[in-house]
Amino acid sequence: MPQIQLTPAQRKVHRAEAHHLDPVVMIGNDGLTPAVVKETDAALKAHGLIKIRVLGDDRAARESVYQQLADTLDAAPIQHIGKLLVLWRPKPEKEKTIDEDRKRGPREFKVLKNSSRGGQRPEVKILRVLGNQRLTPGGQVKRAKPKQKSVKKGRHD
Repeated sequence: MPQIQLTPAQRKVHRAEAHHLDPVVMIGNDGLTPAVVKETDAALKAHGLIKIRVLGDDRAARESVYQQLADTLDAAPIQHIGKLLVLWRPKPEKEKTIDEDRKRGPREFKVLKNSSRGGQRPEVKILRVLGNQRLTPGGQVKRAKPKQKSVKKGRHD
């Protein structure tokens, strides 16, 4: 697969974003193994922009690892400084599964309660209302349906 080609301005933006990142993949003296390629691919899918630390001292070997990773993973080479390599690939869109059986989550309401003394500001309370509850006009939280009693607990043997 060919690597992604970026303009110098885009490369500069990604270099600035990668400045504070820590290396997420370490390449040891064994070089570029299939396990390293797999981990680098997983890191690119998760983060998009990653730093890689290469522990070998040979600069030519680091440069070849850098180009090989960019080619095999379809990533853009951003920066190579010393033993640090920076790669970027756009993150894939996550598929959202729509669960039709899901009920609504909790909702939050602001309730204004006027002070008993006339000149005071009204008190603001934030109430959390769950799916089986409702809010009355007086600001009280009530269950929508009464709690069902257990048949087994009601029996006396």
